[in-house]
Amino acid sequence: MNAMTKIAADTAIDDTIFEELTDSYKVTQWKQLPPRTQKCHSYFESRGGLFDSTVFFGAQYYVHKYLAGRVVTNESMEEAREDMALHFGDDSLFNQEGWDYLLNKHGGQLPVILKTVPEGTVVPTKNALMTLENTDPDPRANWLNQHLETLLSMVWYPMTVATQSREMKKILLEYLIKNGTPELIHFKLHDFGFRGSTSVESAGIGGMAHLVNFKGSDTLQANRYARKYYCERMASNSIPAAEHSTITSWGRQFEGDALENLLNQFPTGMVSGISDSYNVYNACANIWGTRLKEKILMRKGVLVVRPDSGNPPEVVVKVLDILGEKFGYTVNAKGYKVLPDQIRIIQGDGIDLNMLLLVLEAMDAAGWSADNIAFGSGGGLLQKVNRDTQKCAIKLSAILVGGEWRDVYKDPITDHGKKSKVGRLALVHADGTFMTVREEEAVRAGKPNLLIPRLENYEPKNDQTFADIRDLAELPELRLAA
Repeated sequence: MNAMTKIAADTAIDDTIFEELTDSYKVTQWKQLPPRTQKCHSYFESRGGLFDSTVFFGAQYYVHKYLAGRVVTNESMEEAREDMALHFGDDSLFNQEGWDYLLNKHGGQLPVILKTVPEGTVVPTKNALMTLENTDPDPRANWLNQHLETLLSMVWYPMTVATQSREMKKILLEYLIKNGTPELIHFKLHDFGFRGSTSVESAGIGGMAHLVNFKGSDTLQANRYARKYYCERMASNSIPAAEHSTITSWGRQFEGDALENLLNQFPTGMVSGISDSYNVYNACANIWGTRLKEKILMRKGVLVVRPDSGNPPEVVVKVLDILGEKFGYTVNAKGYKVLPDQIRIIQGDGIDLNMLLLVLEAMDAAGWSADNIAFGSGGGLLQKVNRDTQKCAIKLSAILVGGEWRDVYKDPITDHGKKSKVGRLALVHADGTFMTVREEEAVRAGKPNLLIPRLENYEPKNDQTFADIRDLAELPELRLAA
């Protein structure tokens, strides 16, 4: 059988089965818990990191994609048992009794309760954002929490993208309040990250997380995920746009014809024209600003000029100065220059949180309003993050042994920042902020636990719409204005 025949034959095999959605070492942990352990209680938190608060987002996706309903079958269990025997070279490490119990007692579903803070909630770091506990006290089910930790830890990614995107929104809003129009905020940062993502799934998850804060994106998979998992019919908008290939295919001597064709093909509405195929300053001064000036000004829509190389703060200001000289500008009530309504720019090269700030600072210093610009971000938005950006971790904090709960924690002498929390935990409001306390303390104080069930004994609970999540994550200044 040649390689292609083998691949074709293997297409019937699922590329994921629940039994293997975990780290290898988790497979053996059923042998390691104390005797008579009945339940385990774990929590997920951001222990700190780049930002002092996090936007919680993404759990609903993982619940519906991987955890709800029947997740284990006889066939998947047999396949996992064979895989583990090959993987470890030992057929005694697979928890046959535990998986049989899960299948026979619970129909292959998960006897757990997963609680999270509502998605979109902005919570200071060092607080529990999610807790997990098995609901069946039979020792044959005590390993389930440990198995689920790997998958649930992956919430770090959408949570961190949503957090970073919101921090970029803060910067943009600061400058729009200072020198422009704050109402324009939701289309000021566009997602260009699909091709730079590590997978189709990561593009969908990360792109969806960005759309918690903004409404512009070229990552179509994000719209699909928001529709399927969060009931949002269309989460983002975009516009026709040229890229280098469609301009340079005309030849250098016909760049003006290529850019004019763009205006002819899209005679109304917004359209984006890549302008640095050869000389961005020439394109702005002599093609857009001279040859096509009247066509642009007579057009019912907006041409968005796109520089795409060089040092962004320097290039953006120079492009604005050239366009201002050629098209004129007005001065708004805040004393800043604004191009005619028919022309704007978008900077989509090299934009991350730091570069965004540098460009806006340079524009402000040159007297240009942030109204003139939108930004596109790819790797800087969806890829320049990792689990340590917000120091995300999930840890065991309590176990039930012989009918009594025991505290569980770690406290490494080499890194006290990694000391973990203890007990069965709740998140409450106290003194105007969030606080993580023991469940029994919350009950005694009469404070409701803000961690609500999201999966309870097989069934998803408290699903949220994308609109609800956007509302929770909105910046306070914009919520008050609305």
